[in-house]
Amino acid sequence: MGSAAELAAAALMMLGFPVLMIAALVPSAYAFAAAAAVTYLADHYLHRKGSYLVNRLSKVRAGLSIRFLIRQLLLILLLARTDLSNGLVFYGAIACFIASYGLQAPHGALVQLIRNRRRMPVATRNVDLKSRIRIPDAPPQRLLHRSAEKMLHLDLAAVVGLLISAITDNAVAGFAGIGITLVLGCLYVLVLMPYVRGRKTPPAADTVLAAVDDWLGHYKPETVLYFSGSKDSAYQVNMWLETMEQLDSRPLVLLRERVILQNLAPTTAPVICVPGGVHLMNLDLATVRVALYAANVGKNIHLLRVPTMKHVFIGHGDSDKLASVNPFSKVYDEVWTAGRAGRDRYAIADVGVRDDDIVEVGRPQLAPIRTGPVAAAAAEGRCPTVLYAPTWEGWDGNPGNTSLVLAGENIVKKLVKADPPVRVLYKPHPFTGTVSAQAGAAHRRVTALLEKAAAQRAADPRFTVDTAARTAAQADLARIEARLAELSGTGGDRRDEAEASRDDVVDLHRHEEIARLRAEWNDAYWRSFPDHEHLVVTGAEPRLYDCFNVSDAMVSDISSVVSDFIASGKPYAVTDSADVGVEEFKRANTAVRAAVILSNSAKELDALLDAVREPTADPLALERNELKRYLLGPDEPTSIEQFNAAIAELARKAEARNLGQEARIAAGDPEAAELAEVLPGDPVKAAGEAEGTPTG
Repeated sequence: MGSAAELAAAALMMLGFPVLMIAALVPSAYAFAAAAAVTYLADHYLHRKGSYLVNRLSKVRAGLSIRFLIRQLLLILLLARTDLSNGLVFYGAIACFIASYGLQAPHGALVQLIRNRRRMPVATRNVDLKSRIRIPDAPPQRLLHRSAEKMLHLDLAAVVGLLISAITDNAVAGFAGIGITLVLGCLYVLVLMPYVRGRKTPPAADTVLAAVDDWLGHYKPETVLYFSGSKDSAYQVNMWLETMEQLDSRPLVLLRERVILQNLAPTTAPVICVPGGVHLMNLDLATVRVALYAANVGKNIHLLRVPTMKHVFIGHGDSDKLASVNPFSKVYDEVWTAGRAGRDRYAIADVGVRDDDIVEVGRPQLAPIRTGPVAAAAAEGRCPTVLYAPTWEGWDGNPGNTSLVLAGENIVKKLVKADPPVRVLYKPHPFTGTVSAQAGAAHRRVTALLEKAAAQRAADPRFTVDTAARTAAQADLARIEARLAELSGTGGDRRDEAEASRDDVVDLHRHEEIARLRAEWNDAYWRSFPDHEHLVVTGAEPRLYDCFNVSDAMVSDISSVVSDFIASGKPYAVTDSADVGVEEFKRANTAVRAAVILSNSAKELDALLDAVREPTADPLALERNELKRYLLGPDEPTSIEQFNAAIAELARKAEARNLGQEARIAAGDPEAAELAEVLPGDPVKAAGEAEGTPTG
């Protein structure tokens, strides 16, 4: 519902309107002026904050335009109750407010037209469009940002002038205010008009698409990472960007939703966002030989239909969830898994994916996870750290999806009360609470538990803080964040899609500096807290893998988080929230075979804590090493080397297929020639096809 301040502002604004009505009926110009000021200021505050409540008001027929109209009508009522009701200023006020509303239509149409014309059919990053087509600057943001609110607020001059006239019984101020409102409204409309035609508008869609095709023809991409999804799923493509940057072949990231592009992590790889299915099917991707898919979604069909490239499902995690053996995977030429476990998972599921089509490539994203022997925290003079990283509740309401609802509080209570003490890091899944109110409530209770425990520990004389070191780390954080904001342009970058497509070509030196600074930031972040302080870690930074690296053990659920953590070689526990029993739980979930299995009471946590305190006596260490190889593949060759080798091999298969087709056509095979005309290839002739409808 918003913050307390937003609730107060909304309450004041809504209560202000009855006061306006009473003041108009009395009549009292002073009371009306005071109530009007409150409604104006509260409305402005809510819009400046981007308050959720503003949108809710429109749902109950109290939207922005209605609020301004009611205030103006009540002002007319006030004037009617005064001696001005028979004067020209009264009729001037009525005409002014009618005219100002009449200006709303051309103003709104112009704003929408500008936005539509500046929306590119293909939005890009790291693609040189600037040298190929002319994309003009966008109108100043002050003209388009919250434009409807600004246009409506132009009535303020008329309202103030008319109130002065009502108080002084002199029409001059009223006429002056009316004139200012009408002149400003007309000027606002006139200033916008040049941006809907001529050289101030971006090129037509055909011109933009031709420029993108020209760039593709020069760049000649070979491997495409294709992704479609919602804003919340952007992490699924972001996790693959660094891998794409390390490919031996020329990479291209192909997105389908603008919202994903807006939430894409910085990358040096070229990025093209093509929302329209027909535009995608007409894109010149003739040089692409391998297409990688990070998610199973309907829009994949728009690229899957192209036979000149090989299609591979790489997913966005490797776990024992049902999503990891989706029958949809049959549509791909190959399915790549991290290790042998993924291959066996498909064999057991028997969903139609052939063993010959599965390739083990490791997990290139796990390179940042530090591995090696785990030293006892006591030997290093620090408090052991246990990470609690539950997954989210999922879409189906299965109680086994997350430990948070049934076991979360029990886990955290046992950890914060552990003796000898441990530090707890709590990093929930970003989707937590989006489907289940119970999960959201459990998350808040766990957060409150940790905050209370952290406060108690801060007052405990057993735990000391190196104030100087902490102050120095905080100073480093402030310095690094300031430089990152300067380099990244955070907060001040309001370029529209056309300008971003024109200008967003990566500066490699800046990109490298940002990467170095982020590593420094991560180091300073952890130094800014004592090693005994419980923390709730949310948001994109620090990353989950950064939490892995500062932890001695982890508690989690069945998800790719567990498979990833196994790369560290550290002890871990997994909660059997569905209460299926230890043996069945291990049988059904490969990743837990070297884990401490927790019930919802979390009474088994002592076994995990014992392994943390004395790593040399850890009974599951050998099993973890064997499971790591089974799940994630061998350490040598490295995963990125395996990944590149798999791409090269599949590209050879795609090339062999294409050469075979060309040979058949050259030999006069009529069936091959007919198929070459029907099926998409060098670019697809799909202009007349309905979007989303595959042909061939």
